[in-house]
Amino acid sequence: MEEKSTAFAEFDNNILTRRRNLLPTWIKVFLWIFLIGGALSAIFLIAGSLMTHVSLSIYGISANHPYSMTGLLICFLFLFKGIVAYGLWFEQNWAVQAAIVDAIIGIGICLIMMVIIPFTIPTISFTIRLELIPLYFYLKKMQNIKKTWESL
Repeated sequence: MEEKSTAFAEFDNNILTRRRNLLPTWIKVFLWIFLIGGALSAIFLIAGSLMTHVSLSIYGISANHPYSMTGLLICFLFLFKGIVAYGLWFEQNWAVQAAIVDAIIGIGICLIMMVIIPFTIPTISFTIRLELIPLYFYLKKMQNIKKTWESL
């Protein structure tokens, strides 16, 4: 009779039950982009006084210096996205909920930059924010995998 070893059973199951496997490839690519962006944002916040011109932009918000009001907002957005990306990549319990909040914030900022700002500030023209498309699918995917993520 052949005995089945239970010592290595957790390793056989590990491939199927990794939280990271719930994420599609396109989200994994963006995770790495925002991990790098979050790290750069932290560097910009630390060494911002030494920089004379840095072009920062996300969701239609742009700034030329990390210590301006819009620059700080952009740096904090990238820092938050980097934290969320870290949580998703390293399979933290809080990561999916933070990703849902991240997607909602992103959609909200895109809608504000698309609908409200062009009509209140005459130097900014109306643009359609294409970031809304991946943000919508990101939000839906995170909502779909939330229960499975939390149960693993």
